[in-house]
Amino acid sequence: MEPTKSNSALQAIRDKYIAKGNVSGTSSYVDYAKGALITDVEGKKYIDFAGGIAVMNVGHSHPKVVKAIQAQAEKFTHTCFMVSPYESAVRLAEKLCDAVPGDSPKAAMFANSGAEAVENAIKIARYYTQKPAVIAFDGAFHGRTLLGMSLTSKIKPYKFGLGPFAPEVYRMPFANCYRCQFNREYPGCNLECAEHLEQIFINTVAPEQTAAIIVEPVQGEGGFIAPPKEYFVKLKEICEKNNVLLIADEIQTGIGRTGYMFAMEHYGVEADITTTAKSLAAGMPLSAVVGKKEIMDAVHPSGIGGTYGGNPLCCEAALAVFDIVESENLLEKAKKLGATLEDRFKKMQEKYEIIGDVRGLGPMIAMELVKDRAARTPAPDETRALVKYCFDRGLLILACGTYGNVIRFLMPLVITDEQLEAGLEILEGGMVAVSQ
Repeated sequence: MEPTKSNSALQAIRDKYIAKGNVSGTSSYVDYAKGALITDVEGKKYIDFAGGIAVMNVGHSHPKVVKAIQAQAEKFTHTCFMVSPYESAVRLAEKLCDAVPGDSPKAAMFANSGAEAVENAIKIARYYTQKPAVIAFDGAFHGRTLLGMSLTSKIKPYKFGLGPFAPEVYRMPFANCYRCQFNREYPGCNLECAEHLEQIFINTVAPEQTAAIIVEPVQGEGGFIAPPKEYFVKLKEICEKNNVLLIADEIQTGIGRTGYMFAMEHYGVEADITTTAKSLAAGMPLSAVVGKKEIMDAVHPSGIGGTYGGNPLCCEAALAVFDIVESENLLEKAKKLGATLEDRFKKMQEKYEIIGDVRGLGPMIAMELVKDRAARTPAPDETRALVKYCFDRGLLILACGTYGNVIRFLMPLVITDEQLEAGLEILEGGMVAVSQ
């Protein structure tokens, strides 16, 4: 069937009616998506290494997800869980409480987006501790709401001109071994980046005022920065000593993205509260806050919630996601995918001087591009050129990082070997082009 719209025609309508601040990375309009392939309205196919920014771990339009949504839509689409509850939300809460790392009894609540999950996690932490302050990290991204922007680190484009921001948010350096703010080298550094939390409690905000620290197990927008394995152990020790909660923001890292259901499993640390969203419901708007039951139950009745939180269509989609992860052995596939990508990217790094660093956890992996390896000078122009080169040849990739010089890879975990190889060949061709 011939497309009824062209990309240019849709772009003209967009230019007229969509706010300019709400941008898209490309001007190719999606008509159809399946697995790890996207087809636009003009019939051009793209291999998807972006995954809707870590949302499509089980792939586009997975049959089980589609069937679950269709079946629920025929029964009812909304009652509001706070008015008339339903089984899918209860079953999903059980699944999440069992899946989030740690042996403590847990409880969950549902919202619509990652930012809402973060907002509610902070609310719950403040209520439980009766303390106001929150510590976030350089390079962090926690959303675009008022509190989300306050916690997020990068100024442009996320915060510029959009303040003032929420009070009682403080910041400390993250464990970026490639660009260590303490000018140390791992492992001889003795994790000074984690120990610095003690100094924050002395010089910036007292632990008696601090409800929680919120941290991504792997920084997403910050550049796919994965701390050393001992980092979170040390942070948790300092938090427990000072009666401060540890909130793990697993919105991008969760639901199999790093080879485990949740990335904190890599570190062997139980967070007090965990947030999740993105791939939880395979593209349906759903997020969750999961925490130790004592903490989650502290808030008075009706103190948390929302009209659409835990929508039945979304909950059924999420239950299908859990089924897919288990029945298709997706975590093991993710681990193998991560090993393949790391091996391929390390070999590319040996060939192309522009690749300064390869890092991440499992298939949540990235390459940082630099103009000069010794000086580690960021190469944002070359990064943009690489993104365009790949797009023009049918591959979707995403840039991120403080300097816009990191290519992150978030392909659906169900990608076929043939699709993966075709995408990597395009990527390597782009490396040749931007290296000249």
